[in-house]
Order: sequence, then C-alpha cells, then structure tokens
Amino acid sequence: MDPQELTHATISNGWFREVSDESFPGQALELRVKKILYTGKSAFQDILVFESTDYGNVLVLDGIIQVSERDEFAYQEMITHIPLLSHPDPKRVLVIGGGDGGVLREVLKHPGVEELILVEIDATVIELSKKYLPNMSKSFDDPRVKVELCDGFKYLQENSKRFDVIITDSSDPDGPAAVFYEKNYFQLLHECLSDRGIVIMQASENIWLKISLLQRLKELMKQVFPVVEYCYTMVPTYTSGQLGLMICSKDETLDLKTPTRTMPNEDELFKYYNADIHKSSFVLPTWAKKYLK
Repeated sequence: MDPQELTHATISNGWFREVSDESFPGQALELRVKKILYTGKSAFQDILVFESTDYGNVLVLDGIIQVSERDEFAYQEMITHIPLLSHPDPKRVLVIGGGDGGVLREVLKHPGVEELILVEIDATVIELSKKYLPNMSKSFDDPRVKVELCDGFKYLQENSKRFDVIITDSSDPDGPAAVFYEKNYFQLLHECLSDRGIVIMQASENIWLKISLLQRLKELMKQVFPVVEYCYTMVPTYTSGQLGLMICSKDETLDLKTPTRTMPNEDELFKYYNADIHKSSFVLPTWAKKYLK
C-alpha cells in the first residue's frame, strides 16, 4: 500500500479510526490526530506513527494500535511483572515481539535478570520506536539486552537455551501471527522453558470480544501446560478497553495468581502493577468464569 493511501485509509477529518470486523465486529475506536509523523510499509507490515492530541505518540501496525505513550505502561507492566514476580528467581528472559522496547524496559527493572533476549522480525519497528517512542525504546542500550532479528517461531525451533520466563508480545491472531496461537507453538515454548518456567502471552481477545476464542486458546494450552490461567489489564486504546493475557507454567505447584516476590520501592518502579492488581486481574465476572471453565 502506498504511504499516502495508508494515511487516507485510516485517518479522516483529523481522526484515526481503528476498525476490524475480524477482531472486534460491530465496533470501532477513534483517536484525534495532531500530526502524522510517519507512514510507510516495511517488509512485513503497514506502519503508521502519529502524534495524538491526548494520548501522545501512537504506533499503528496494519491499521491496529499497538501502543500509545499515555497508557502503554498498563500493558507493559502487567505482561512483564505478573510472570516475573510469580517466578521465585528469574535470571534468563526471552521476549518474542515487542520491538517497541516497552517490555524490555519493564524486565530490566528486575536486578536479578542476567540475560534478556528480544526476538523481533521487523527491524523497522525497532528503528521507528527509537525515534518516536524514546521512553520505551531506550532499554535497547542496556548491556543485558541482545536483539535477534528473526521469526519467533523459527528462533524457538533452533534454540538450545532454557528460559525462566518467556513473554510473547505478538500481534493479533490474524494472518501471519496466527501461528503463535496454535498448539505447535505452545509445545515449542514448553521445550524452551526451565523446569519452573513461566510463559505469558498477549491473548488479544478478552471476555467481551470473542470469548469463544479465549476458551479454545485455554484448552489448547492445557494440552501442553499443567497450569494455565487467564488474566487481563485495562488499556483505553485497545478496543473495548481491556486486553487479555494467558499465563502458563511447567511447575504445577506454582500459584500464578499470587506474587511470590516483592520488589523494593514498587510504588516508584510501577505505575500500574501492584500485588493487589496482580491478584485481582485473575478475578472474572460470573458469566465469563463459567464460560471459560
């Protein structure tokens, strides 16, 4: 798609409009645009970056908002600290996707982490994030971080290391990213985890959007992992304002719903996450709890 066509396809009368009949039929999300910063197409996806009037800079991939500066921490903190603070001693962490650098920033808040590998297929996302999302992407300069520019599925197939925590920060389960929501992928994750390893992934859907897909995802993961739980975080710029997370462990004795550790000065380190939020994020409305069981 031509960059100009991309702009006209998603921005009209000063408003960015996110519509996907596949992911969230019958509804849409709009943000007011102050300035278009970048439009283009990488080898893998259409990319748009704009400055909004109220949410700071916004990164959009294939027409879907990935992050905004105002509320990104609600997602980055929950997908990171729920697994890391559920694990007794995480030292080696793998992040698949997350080229914006937000998850890296949060993982690096844990001094016990000795090695952090980011696997990102699209170098353009990293480059643009460094330019337009500096509060997230400055973590790429940390010596503990190693970046692998390749496909996440292929990396897992060829990997020989074992990780304490794996965070899958992938796109929605449509098109090429669909492979990250299948049993074969979960088996690869299982093989790459240490004995007490934990994996968490962006589940895309939530209880208000296609809960049947969440049920299928949970059933597939339970065929591979002895412990599978669903939790969520509240993010205004994700359609419906809620984003689901699936978290699993190889250790059947781990209680993922309760943090096993605390961090000193958590009130200074975190803007969203705390121990109460950790526990309450697993609490579902009665109808959703029944459906997912």
